[in-house]
Amino acid sequence: MSEDNKGTGLQLRSLVKSGGELELSLARVEIPTPKDDQIVVRIEASPINPSDLGLLLGAADMSTAKASGTAESPVVTANIPPALMRAMAGRLDDSMPVGNEGAGVVVAAGSSPEAQALMGKTVAILGGAMYAQYRCVRVADALPLPEGTTPMEGASCFVNPLTALGMVETMRREGHTALVHTAAASNLGQMLNKICIADGVNLVNIVRSAEQAELLRGIGAKYVVDSTAPTFMDDLTKALAETGATIAFDAIGGGKLAGQILTCMEAAINQTAKEYSRYGSSVHKQVYIYGGLDIRPTEFGRGFGMFWGVGGWLLTPFLIKIGAEAAQKLRLRVASELKTTFASHYTKVISLQETLSLDAISAYNRRATGEKYLINPSL
Repeated sequence: MSEDNKGTGLQLRSLVKSGGELELSLARVEIPTPKDDQIVVRIEASPINPSDLGLLLGAADMSTAKASGTAESPVVTANIPPALMRAMAGRLDDSMPVGNEGAGVVVAAGSSPEAQALMGKTVAILGGAMYAQYRCVRVADALPLPEGTTPMEGASCFVNPLTALGMVETMRREGHTALVHTAAASNLGQMLNKICIADGVNLVNIVRSAEQAELLRGIGAKYVVDSTAPTFMDDLTKALAETGATIAFDAIGGGKLAGQILTCMEAAINQTAKEYSRYGSSVHKQVYIYGGLDIRPTEFGRGFGMFWGVGGWLLTPFLIKIGAEAAQKLRLRVASELKTTFASHYTKVISLQETLSLDAISAYNRRATGEKYLINPSL
């Protein structure tokens, strides 16, 4: 940051124009003076998660993306198909900051003892607008990282870790004893495997290639099935019968997979059924869709009786539902296992300006397993 702009910092913005165009740019914004219970954090690491891309890119067709502006102040525009503009109605002509989570160093603090105690400390934050050089937040919204932890190590300590822990906690609270996860070779999926292994929870992993299956088996996963294999339905039913899993968390969303999981759950349960019922088994089977890697409609074959449910699952409502005390216990577990269970690995570290390069957008928008980009706004 230059001396001329000492009281300001860059922030990445996403704007959906009412004319049907997405515009990505960098805005220079004032750095707030922290109130008594606030801190200002110099953001040094913020991951690009799939959940960030929905706000960043909206419903734009990125194959139409064009770059303009300068190297220091790039601008990217792309067309939004008219049929998808209705879904963007709530954010038209509103320039929105992006980035769910991040980590950095506290460079200014309010007058409260709690705020002053964080001066110079490395903290992680979940609070939006993290693709920025500076972020002002309440002390309560910051998680002090263990001594010796870098911003890069702490950048992803909220969304993926708390989501993985939240899945296991939801399983327990709803009376299930084992669970299923799709797109299971992802960064989040690998964390979930480590949690389940440590906690003695049976986990059925659904992946999309033999390579992904081997990756998970390499970290100790016992039940891994490949959705592209011709024996997928039989393999899944067998794994469900062995584990008794009756709850699933689906990152795919579209297509037939959610329905296939319910169908196989029913088939697994019926292997030990004492009598036939035309209404299916009386065991409740639940699929929570928490992602949209496939944006097609969700299809169901209805071969799974009448005792089932499909719903959406999001981290923030879950944390609110379980309450502050329970949520804090999960956060503390993340902090204590940040370099082991919840370690994240990144394909590339990029600056704010590089985030708006067409090559980078094409790469991180693929959402490929094993590829995760990290933004360092201080570069």
